[in-house]
Amino acid sequence: MNETTMLRLEYDQIKTRVSECAFSYLGKRHAASMRPITDIRTIKIRLDETNEALQIIRHGASVPVPSLEGMEHILHLLGTGYMFSERDFSHMAQFIRSCIQLIKYMHSKADAAPTVSAYASSMYGMELLLSEIERCIHSGRVTDIASKELAKIRKKIVVTEERIKRKLDSLTTRHRSIMQENMISQRNGRYVLPIKKEFRKQVKGNVLDESGSGQTVYVEPAEITNLQFDQSANMAEESKEEMKVLGDLTAMAESYNRELSINTETVGVLDFLLAKAKYAMTLDAVPVELNLDGIIDIRGARHPLMSNTMVPLDFSIGEGYSSLIITGPNTGGKTMALKSVGLLTLMVQSGLLVPVLHGSRMAVFEEIVVDIGDGQSIEHALSTFSAHVRNMIGILETAGSSTLILIDEMASGTDPGEGVGLSIALLEEFHRRQATVVATTHFSEIKHFAENTPGFQNARMEFDTETLQPLYRLCIGEAGESYAYAIALKLGMWDRIIERSQTISAGRTSRNTQESFIMPPALDDDKPVVANKPSPKKGTLNPSAKPFSLGDSVYVGYLNRNGIVYKTEDERGNVGVLIQGQKLTINKKRLVLHIASTELYPDDYDLDIIFETKENRKKRKLLERKHVQGLIIESPPEKEM
Repeated sequence: MNETTMLRLEYDQIKTRVSECAFSYLGKRHAASMRPITDIRTIKIRLDETNEALQIIRHGASVPVPSLEGMEHILHLLGTGYMFSERDFSHMAQFIRSCIQLIKYMHSKADAAPTVSAYASSMYGMELLLSEIERCIHSGRVTDIASKELAKIRKKIVVTEERIKRKLDSLTTRHRSIMQENMISQRNGRYVLPIKKEFRKQVKGNVLDESGSGQTVYVEPAEITNLQFDQSANMAEESKEEMKVLGDLTAMAESYNRELSINTETVGVLDFLLAKAKYAMTLDAVPVELNLDGIIDIRGARHPLMSNTMVPLDFSIGEGYSSLIITGPNTGGKTMALKSVGLLTLMVQSGLLVPVLHGSRMAVFEEIVVDIGDGQSIEHALSTFSAHVRNMIGILETAGSSTLILIDEMASGTDPGEGVGLSIALLEEFHRRQATVVATTHFSEIKHFAENTPGFQNARMEFDTETLQPLYRLCIGEAGESYAYAIALKLGMWDRIIERSQTISAGRTSRNTQESFIMPPALDDDKPVVANKPSPKKGTLNPSAKPFSLGDSVYVGYLNRNGIVYKTEDERGNVGVLIQGQKLTINKKRLVLHIASTELYPDDYDLDIIFETKENRKKRKLLERKHVQGLIIESPPEKEM
């Protein structure tokens, strides 16, 4: 699946949220490596597993999933010759106990969740290993009964310890008057008496240390020296025997290498399944029906990253049409609808339940490609339009019958006339390849194309013109508007300007409706994309016709656009034409009169001022200022004779 697609649709955030629901390191690892799959049978199995796990969570007690604490370290070192410590065996014992508990729990859920419980049935109890660990290790320490030799050694240690303490008690009583403190200390693991320095010679033995002030010396009495040497030897034997016990346990654990690995991996998978189920529960998500026919029919869908604030989306495509053109005002929810469809598709193909109503259907696609956001890069000096074109080229290279294509704001970033033409040509090509396409746009030409072309359908995002608030509801089968006039009027734009704008737009729309969508034959004659439509009659290009006047509405054939004459023809026959805010110079031979200015403007309109050039406007304003300042003196009237 395309990495850019997953980035633009924020798929990584879904993986992060699933990972947060996992309990073990392996469950989190599975969530982090989660990717959409394309085999419909595998997807169905994954969805069934997630749904079963969801039912277990909803109707059962807490699932006893082992934490896997310490198991990553243990599995990494098994078979390497490393000898495990008492702490390692404590982790191992806790893991095995949890596995036994999980196996019993899942066995009780076999009827309600057969697929999920089947995972636990492949796990091993390893009771013998657990029993041996519990016999030899308790509270992080090797037990006395771990071996007979160890029991003997520890008995000797206890006896020797008691003899040393009796001797020390006797010495303490005898030397109480010369001791700095009435207590026994230890230095380097050996018992000593804290004697005042001046009485050092009164106690037989070795000085092992002295205080920082030098007033106290720590003497090992000669009476216990041999006993302490014996005790050190006993403790060395104890340590040696403990290592032997740990070595035997390590060897036994290595014989269970396969069982430990299988159990650990199975716990990771179950933890991942339960994490998906927990995430589904936070979204109130449900399973959907799958198909390979490109049919998406979802009801009450919510974007998973803003499910609590989003107006539920009803969306359908694939039955009667495979390309949907969504229109509507800015911030009306077009892009969110586009992203919702894409992200929900990625989630379903990852085996995740999605926040839609029961009975919703979704298609499985081999590829999901998007053109959302302009993708500009200062480093690579790409313009918005260049970024779109690069994206489109990449999509063309992979688009096929099992491709979902999501395009935001078609025809943006360049000349509207050329952008619209390029967009329609791309839509034709995608349709010829039988791809499923969802695109958003503001351009009426693309809406008219979708309305008049088989396999295409319009949709609009609803908008409340009274409150100027988007309703975020998608209405399929109708083309929408940008509501520029309603918004401008509500914000205080003059009524006269709005009425004039509507008159101009009405004339342009009328022309577009008649002539804008006369398509050339499709590239593939076997699969025509657009139905043939009769070409309406156009005006005749007549070089000898009367000159165009300021304000005339003219049709530019090679651009397939309407414009307004803002500058009359020059000596070369070139005319200045204003087309959607752009001033172009076009030879009169390429122009056809659409609506004369006398029909468009009232008689009292001064068209010379409305359409005067920038240079002439400067000259006129300069003359007006000079006149006001008295720099231009009018000639006095002649006197009567």
